[in-house]
Amino acid sequence: MATDPKSEKNKTRAEEKERKKVAKQEKKGTKKAKKEKKPKKGRRRILPIWLRILIVLLLSALALVLGVMVGYGIIGDGNPTDALEWDTWQHIFDIVTKTE
Repeated sequence: MATDPKSEKNKTRAEEKERKKVAKQEKKGTKKAKKEKKPKKGRRRILPIWLRILIVLLLSALALVLGVMVGYGIIGDGNPTDALEWDTWQHIFDIVTKTE
C-alpha cells in the first residue's frame, strides 16, 4: 500500500496546529492563575492627599502675601509691611470703587 506523502504532511500540520493551540490555552490558564494568586498591594503614601492639598493652599497664600509685599514695597516704592495693613487695602478699595 502506498500512502500519499502530501496527505501525511497535511495530517501532521493539522496535528501540529492543534498542539500549538492547546499549548497556548494552557499558557493563558497558568498566567491567569498567577495573576489571581497575587494579592493586590495598596500604595502607601508618605503624605496623605488632604495634607498635600493643605500644603498647596498654604504655599499659595504665602506666595500671595509675598507678591503683595514685593509689588507694594519694591515696585510701588512704599514700605513692604504697609501692604499688610487694613488701612492700605481700604484705601485701594476706595480708589477702585471711586468712593470718597
